[in-house]
Amino acid sequence: MDKNQNNIVLKTEKLSIGYVNRKKKTIVAKDINLNLKEKNLITVLGKNGIGKSTFLRTIAKVQNALSGSIFINQKNLESYTNRNISTLLSLVLTERLPESQLTVFELVALGRQPYTNWIDKLSDNDVEKINIALQQTEIEHLQHKFFYELSDGQLQRVLIARALAQDTAIIILDEPTAHLDIHHTLKIFALLKKLVQKTSKTIIISTHQVNLALQFSDNVILFKDNKVISGSIDELNNINALEDLFPDTIINYDTKLKQFVIKAN
Repeated sequence: MDKNQNNIVLKTEKLSIGYVNRKKKTIVAKDINLNLKEKNLITVLGKNGIGKSTFLRTIAKVQNALSGSIFINQKNLESYTNRNISTLLSLVLTERLPESQLTVFELVALGRQPYTNWIDKLSDNDVEKINIALQQTEIEHLQHKFFYELSDGQLQRVLIARALAQDTAIIILDEPTAHLDIHHTLKIFALLKKLVQKTSKTIIISTHQVNLALQFSDNVILFKDNKVISGSIDELNNINALEDLFPDTIINYDTKLKQFVIKAN
């Protein structure tokens, strides 16, 4: 076994992603070859509709790849059962939650479903995992509230807590700050960075908050019109990968600042 592969938690080889409708195949992105290291905050960047969410749903096995391979811990994703996958990775999507009377504690407790017995009774270990997740996301004071009473920022922390309670090595979040103002967006990025450092989990998120992503990320996956590339900010700077990420009519990428800035008149 190649020692350099020991810290690779997720790998793709010649991966093509997209959709099949009425036997018609629509390719969103193809030839995706990635080696994602463990214990990193990884952001997926690119313009609207380029395939970021499709990619996350594919590596989480919510939808099928069109071709190619995905490996988690050097084992092909197709060889895992759904139950196995739910103990390896957790997924937080942007969809609104359905109406219910669940409290915050009960919602976070849903993360323990892969481990509970057939009557879904929580063990002492399950309760401990839930309480730790509440502490890590700093929402212990909300645990008895109904989830519909929460602000968008509070609810996002609850969903992250549910993923933490699931106790997986990989957490995948699709646009976790989509409904948040800049203050709460910044707090969520800071929380995710802290969780990576404190829990040694790998967190993969898609986001439109490009400058914050560049500030907080350990690695970035760039979805461009003709290819998908990844690396640290410095590695991407060295190959000028960020300069043409967006049309330059309004903003430019500043390699020294490592940020996108408004284009001077």
